[in-house]
Amino acid sequence: MTAEQLISFARGAPSLDIVDVEGLSAAAVRAFANDPAGLTAYGNSYGYGPLRKWIAAKHGVAVDQVLVTNGSLQADAFLFNHLVQPGDHVVVEKPTYDRTLLNLQNLGAVVHQVTLHPDGVDTAELRALLESGVRPKLAHIIPNYQNPAGVTLSEAKRHELLALAREYGFTIFEDDPYVDIRFRGEALPTMLSLDTAGVVVHASSFTKTVCPGVRVGYLVGDKSMIDAIAGKATNLYISAGQVAQGIVYEFCASGDIDRSVATVSAALAERATVLAESLRKRIDGVSFTEPDGGYFLWIELPADVHVDKVLPAAAERGVAVVKGSDFLLEGGENALRLAFSAVTADQIDEGVRRLAEAIDAVRG
Repeated sequence: MTAEQLISFARGAPSLDIVDVEGLSAAAVRAFANDPAGLTAYGNSYGYGPLRKWIAAKHGVAVDQVLVTNGSLQADAFLFNHLVQPGDHVVVEKPTYDRTLLNLQNLGAVVHQVTLHPDGVDTAELRALLESGVRPKLAHIIPNYQNPAGVTLSEAKRHELLALAREYGFTIFEDDPYVDIRFRGEALPTMLSLDTAGVVVHASSFTKTVCPGVRVGYLVGDKSMIDAIAGKATNLYISAGQVAQGIVYEFCASGDIDRSVATVSAALAERATVLAESLRKRIDGVSFTEPDGGYFLWIELPADVHVDKVLPAAAERGVAVVKGSDFLLEGGENALRLAFSAVTADQIDEGVRRLAEAIDAVRG
């Protein structure tokens, strides 16, 4: 197989055909025309002023609660570094984003994974963990179209989590980069917007709605925490990329972001539907929850299919996937994460056909 023939379900990134290159080009021209001094200078570690104001207005918070970062992964890293010491207990979802697991383990955290259901994290299991005496510093939650599982946290569970955080004194880290990529259903309120006790820190990103190349994410939290993290950011890099932030600001302020979100959501909705249909048709015994938005679909395969064997067999046939065990401390040997964001609708069925062939080859 040549590289051109590879069909990749591995990477959570949009394909070029759904990125608004024209809109971004125009936003770049406006950004340099409107604020050449701001874009070409260092700036400060809190982020580009106009973009901070736009983010603050979007979330209904004060500007001094917003810190702009190089993508939301850096927002995660800043928060983990700020809050988590070696030996601290942290709750994450089961499964969760692989880099979250890696970053927390590298910090020496004691990580507890709490089961995910189609309506989000198992709050009863979390309560039992807390009642057993575990006192986490934070709970990392991806509430909308979770990576890797694709599920959404119900509104009832959002309220339950907030109540548990208040009762047991931990921070909820609401990691929410996929929230705007919604295919169906009503938008649910963020835990940030429901929080009356200051227990939520929120992160999001323009990676999934604008494009990955801008690397612009952000944290929203209480001012004292944002100030402390901004101090560390100053020592690390003085300021995140002002040019990228200026372009994103112009893209958002003009309303182009809404068009971009609509384009990406419509394309990904079609891809998710085609993928689900293709999986049902081609792979016996597969089970999954169809996502209501986002980039990912998590599949469970029959017990006699081991994904460690599937991956090389799939690669031989020119299809890339990510094994479920990457997202878990234990288990996931029969699960795969499929990203449908970078695969155009006309490639999906062929990709699943190749995957089915690989599964048949290693079965038993």
